[in-house]
Amino acid sequence: MNNVVLRTIPLTAEFQPLSPRDCEVASVDVTAPPGNQGAVIFQGDDGSTVTWIPGEYHTFLRVDLAEIRARGTPGDVLTLVGGTW
Repeated sequence: MNNVVLRTIPLTAEFQPLSPRDCEVASVDVTAPPGNQGAVIFQGDDGSTVTWIPGEYHTFLRVDLAEIRARGTPGDVLTLVGGTW
């Protein structure tokens, strides 16, 4: 079954997964909107961090959103658009 993923994720100062589920595999465009005040920090699979500037976006194909963790300036957001196809 295919599902659409349309989500706005409020950022916090602590790392949080992009999905509240234990496992949610989807193909999505992840965007740090240009209106964000600060950078978004993602936690890499090896524990390192990757920083995105406001306006940056990337496409992820068939990834487990529960395994991707991000933090940023409280009040900023990430957007996810895609689906489980």
